[in-house]
Amino acid sequence: MPRVIGVEIPDNKRLEIALTYIFGVGRSTAHKVCDELNLDRGMKARDLNEEQLTTLAGYIQKTYSVEGQLRREIAGNISRLRDIACYRGLRHRRGLPVRGQRTRTNARTRKGPKKTVAGKKSVKGMK
Repeated sequence: MPRVIGVEIPDNKRLEIALTYIFGVGRSTAHKVCDELNLDRGMKARDLNEEQLTTLAGYIQKTYSVEGQLRREIAGNISRLRDIACYRGLRHRRGLPVRGQRTRTNARTRKGPKKTVAGKKSVKGMK
């Protein structure tokens, strides 16, 4: 498996797909990188030689913020929102959806599994 910017990219996938395993590189960015470096998008990642790997890694790091740098940037943005206590920061702090989604139903990804609350006792149970 070739290693680019500290990430093992799969060798048996096409280069345009294999590059998306790098955090911060999607399909359109992978296409731009391949076109800029004159690499065939359809070639397998295992067919890259060492020179191509080093130019690929250098170009991606120079041009785009990826992996650790991007993760730190995102974490910094979220902590800034929390610190200034704006609405979005409060939603991040509470672990609720940030972008206006409904929470009465469906927010299980952010809220986690259901926490059942004991309801009212039924009329049948009181007799």
